[in-house]
Amino acid sequence: MHPNGYNNIAMTLSEHIKEKRKKYDLTQVELAERAGVGLRFIRDLEQGKKTLQMDKVNAVLALFGEQLGPIKIVE
Repeated sequence: MHPNGYNNIAMTLSEHIKEKRKKYDLTQVELAERAGVGLRFIRDLEQGKKTLQMDKVNAVLALFGEQLGPIKIVE
């Protein structure tokens, strides 16, 4: 198993958020409303924008009982 817990598949943050949103049957609009962020932010997040505000990312992740944190780089 990969250290990030995804069975040797390195999942990006954008993929993770999209997967969680779909698992909980939420639209992008619903996710934005529940997290208290804008729809544009959710779209940027799911499209893998490189510069995002960490507090807003954590607000989205908090809906799934998660938060940002350091992970070891695996080569």
